[in-house]
Amino acid sequence: MSLKENIEMVKEELNSEEKFFESAVKAERLWGKYKTLIIGGVAGIVAVVVISAVNDAKKEADAVASSKALAALQIGPNSAAEAELASLNPKLLSAWKFSTAIAANDTAALETLKASDDAIISDLARYELAALQSDAAQLQSYASSQKAIYKDLAILESALLLIKNNQTEQAHQKLSLISQDSPLHKVAKSLMHYGVK
Repeated sequence: MSLKENIEMVKEELNSEEKFFESAVKAERLWGKYKTLIIGGVAGIVAVVVISAVNDAKKEADAVASSKALAALQIGPNSAAEAELASLNPKLLSAWKFSTAIAANDTAALETLKASDDAIISDLARYELAALQSDAAQLQSYASSQKAIYKDLAILESALLLIKNNQTEQAHQKLSLISQDSPLHKVAKSLMHYGVK
């Protein structure tokens, strides 16, 4: 190598070292200027991850405790398990009360569940109570509700009550209220055609 090449090589090394030191100084200036913001951001991210993990663990523990309380209730009446389930998962408790009321045809329990905070349980309890009592007025009231889950079934039940009372014309009118896209439409058509004369 010639002296000229050596000088060029040394210049390149000095330039690269200068650029390295320059970038280190820039990074140090940025760190000094934004240190609290960077530390705060990292701390915030760590806090969100920790809080999320704690919430997930709590939800899992509550789900396990709810399952144990429900299992205890399924074995037999247990006021402690019922209180625990009421505090951990009130919707699950309402669903359990509803299923036991249906299994026992317990109209008093269904009457209580009509006032449930859970809109689905309340709606289903209204329908089941009206169906169990064969109450045409309650079935009509239920069917006239916009958000009724079993609206068409309530209409069909009230039509069947009318058929039992030999009020075929009113039964036809009820059955015609069932929409064509309803799964019960074919049943209604069959009743109108074959069952109601």
